[in-house]
Amino acid sequence: MAALDEPLKKILGGTTAKVLAEHLDLHTVGDLLHHYPRRYAERGELTRLADLPLDEHVTVVAQVADARVLKFNGGRGQRLEVTLTDGSGRLRLVFFGKGIHKPHKDLLPGRRAMFAGKVSVFHHKLQLAHPEYELLDRTADDEGADAVSAFANQLMPIYPACQQMASWKIAKAVDAVLPSAQDAVDPLPEALRDGRALVPLTEALLKIHRPATKADIADARSRLKWDEAFVLQVALARRRRAETQLPAVARRLVKDGILDAFDAKLPFTLTDGQQKVSREIFDDLATEHPMHRLLQGEVGSGKAQPLDALVLTPRGFRPMGEMAVGTEVVVPSGDLAVVDGVFPQGEREVWRLVLSDGSTVECDDEHLWIVDARGTGERVLTTRALRGDLLGADGRPQWSIAPAVPVDLEGGEVRPLDPYEVGRALGEGGGHRPADRVPDAYRNAPLKDRLAVVQGLMDAGGRPADGAAVYRAAAAPLAGDLAWLVRSLGGRARLHPVRDGAYDISLALPDAYPLFRDRAPEPAMPRESAGHPEDGPGFRRTIEAIEHVGRKPVQCISVAHPDHAYVTDHFTVTHNTMVALRAMLGVVDSGGQAAMLAPTEVLAQQHHRSITEMMGELAEGGMLGGAERGTKVVLLTGSMGAAARRQALLDLVTGEAGIVVGTHALIEDKVQFHDLGLVVVDEQHRFGVEQRDALRGKGKQPPHLLVMTATPIPRTVAMTVFGDLETSVLDQLPAGRSPIASHVVPAKDKPHFLARAWERVREEVAAGHQGYVVCPRIGDEEDPPKGAKKGAAGSKGAAAKEGSPEDVAEKRPPLAVLDIADQLTTGPLDGLRVAVLHGRMAPDDKDDVMRRFAAGELDVLVATTVIEVGVNVPNATAMVIMDADRFGVSQLHQLRGRVGRGAAPGLCLLVSEMPEASPARARLAAVAGTLDGFELSRIDLEQRREGDVLGQAQSGVRSSLRMLAVIDDEEVIAAARDEATELVAADPELAGYPELRIALSALLDDEREQYLDKG
Repeated sequence: MAALDEPLKKILGGTTAKVLAEHLDLHTVGDLLHHYPRRYAERGELTRLADLPLDEHVTVVAQVADARVLKFNGGRGQRLEVTLTDGSGRLRLVFFGKGIHKPHKDLLPGRRAMFAGKVSVFHHKLQLAHPEYELLDRTADDEGADAVSAFANQLMPIYPACQQMASWKIAKAVDAVLPSAQDAVDPLPEALRDGRALVPLTEALLKIHRPATKADIADARSRLKWDEAFVLQVALARRRRAETQLPAVARRLVKDGILDAFDAKLPFTLTDGQQKVSREIFDDLATEHPMHRLLQGEVGSGKAQPLDALVLTPRGFRPMGEMAVGTEVVVPSGDLAVVDGVFPQGEREVWRLVLSDGSTVECDDEHLWIVDARGTGERVLTTRALRGDLLGADGRPQWSIAPAVPVDLEGGEVRPLDPYEVGRALGEGGGHRPADRVPDAYRNAPLKDRLAVVQGLMDAGGRPADGAAVYRAAAAPLAGDLAWLVRSLGGRARLHPVRDGAYDISLALPDAYPLFRDRAPEPAMPRESAGHPEDGPGFRRTIEAIEHVGRKPVQCISVAHPDHAYVTDHFTVTHNTMVALRAMLGVVDSGGQAAMLAPTEVLAQQHHRSITEMMGELAEGGMLGGAERGTKVVLLTGSMGAAARRQALLDLVTGEAGIVVGTHALIEDKVQFHDLGLVVVDEQHRFGVEQRDALRGKGKQPPHLLVMTATPIPRTVAMTVFGDLETSVLDQLPAGRSPIASHVVPAKDKPHFLARAWERVREEVAAGHQGYVVCPRIGDEEDPPKGAKKGAAGSKGAAAKEGSPEDVAEKRPPLAVLDIADQLTTGPLDGLRVAVLHGRMAPDDKDDVMRRFAAGELDVLVATTVIEVGVNVPNATAMVIMDADRFGVSQLHQLRGRVGRGAAPGLCLLVSEMPEASPARARLAAVAGTLDGFELSRIDLEQRREGDVLGQAQSGVRSSLRMLAVIDDEEVIAAARDEATELVAADPELAGYPELRIALSALLDDEREQYLDKG
């Protein structure tokens, strides 16, 4: 009897073994025993023909409804057409020439058979051309009774097959090796089998291939899933344990270092989620074995206001654009603090918060606000998040902003008159003339003086009303001044237009500040209006609406105060985040260096620019004007000039540079570090394992590793579910981002849809927006294969030969940037400002194109996936992805994320020439159906399976997971992880489990073990 490692050639013969090896990657008896049936057909069962996938090899059990021979080519040729039915749909079989005689005899109406072939389309109908078949209702006297005996069981296994070998032939091969199942070594410890009520492995193999009942299948699946999950989890548990034995330099936080200086000057405070993630990372960094953590989620760093927004200083409000390092500002607690950093952010889309008293304040979409939802406690939310969740369940605005503590102001002007008399004189004059204003000297004045002006005005022209007070018919200038003064005291003032440009002002002040001096006190205000004691010294204002303003120059400032906040327009409190950068600074403080690996030069340059701007003088260590505690931040890319490159390499090897941001250029042999302590990999799915390992290998001891991805991808999800990576998730962004509508454009079936797509791009440009057109190929490569035709931007694409079972979209080369750009500029986008962007352009040319596009000097950018990550142009609202079926789900989701980043909704059009019934179109429909990256990663996993969790799918080796499905079997995986961790902790060398060691050796060949070690 053959052992499980016996070559199939010895058992099945050379021809069959060769087909199994070449097309299904099955080489040994064990391989074939672990090639499990995909599903089972019951005798008499009719498979749903309506659900057959196009362009896939299928096996169906169906009944012949009709069979007829047709003549063609003037009677010189003949073909047999057989129609199958199952009640849900019909499927046509076609046989040509001499091949029609046997099926014409066998496939009579009413007969049932199993058919195998590749599904194609001819004249808009599904068909199988020359399928293999096996009759299922022969009598014992019929020829081929021996073949039928292979299917004598009630449940017939349907195996994953190929065109060269049908499912029932694989079943016969399995029959030949099935007796060897008794030689299988059972890797599961007996105690685990008994505790989980799992059948022995030999029994599971027999039941999975030749089940007598559906219960047999369930028993076998349950057992075989545990085999895969447990053996893999033991491998991962041993790796995790081995990592704890590796020596790594603990990078503990250092007090009063660069990180503390950076935190102190940040113009914003970390959100709760970022604080939690930072704690997880710093806890890992403080250990003496390498961190191996995945950070999923978007980490924003905007938080800006327009240059004409106002910031409260001790002398009164000054424009944001006048802020400079050293400027004193007022913080919400009433303290004074200096601006210690100014961060220009270029032009951005700006929004206006409209508050319940009619006052407004402008900011960008990522600006942070301290808000409260009807007494549930304060939290910090972005403008974007507020936009997406503005109303409560009752349909009313739910967020309110806390008041600032009233403070003394001093504008420096002389105040020769009594402030009360100034107010009274204005009030007695009626305040109806445009010239009636509160002088600046009495506005930018101490608290008691501002209150006195308000009391003078109210004694002269105001009166109590409805528990508050009202001032009648003031001209707009005085109405605005009175409202300003009341808000400066923590009060509430709302203007109501009446007649001739005049306003009534309804207002209220906290109990500590009476509105009237020579009148009886107004009635006590209702509690819900007066604000709660815990709200502080004034009234909260509700955010009633958030309106789009348009593009404006913006910047943010950092304030040297623990509040990390300041007072802005209309005495509104604003709160102005950073996970990976803070981790890098912590490592630099401990004496190490940090490297950030970015997938493209564009993204590396953006990271470098962003880090240096945020760090300010802290990024200029050792340089003139740099901070004493600072470090150098260098950029290293392949296109740098020789002199700049030499200097960057010198800074790294000497330790002068604590942080380096770069592309694959960081991996080169010439790059040496003084003491590499942390590797941060951005968009980790864009790098191979070997590349990450090469960078990690540059440390004197293994450095800590942090991988970041904004978009979850299938392998990331798989590894996460399997517990190979410690995971941190930032999920509060991008809540509230502008919606993106996604649609599939079937260019071949409905060419007018593609024409409409170009019209939509023109409409977006006419509305003042911009767009992207993405293609899979550049177009300056070698000529496409002879006879292949290019698809046109406005055509149906090359026509298929009549009757070809293959869709022409698969045969032609992918559409190219240079070709499509030419077609668009002379065709559907004629007259628009169109430019191209791709990876083989000179760096200066790429930068120039991106700068012009970001500045609005270009209407449409025709690009490759070079724009996939890091490109941020909020004015871009439309994206057309050509040959969208050539991209993966996660890549489409990442590309789509380049639009809808500003105020206006985004539009993503997925152009494909694939037929509607194809798996590729189903994938595109899934992308169009959801914007949730985690959901898309699950869809991708369900469609493509996990690939090899140990990484071999990257090189085309079949998956080590045959029975286990990451998405469906999370509970099994989690339980197996617990069991494996406990077993490895008790017996790291598996000395008491020889069978498990054998299974582990089979799972981990040398190449896979190296992969696992590299991570």
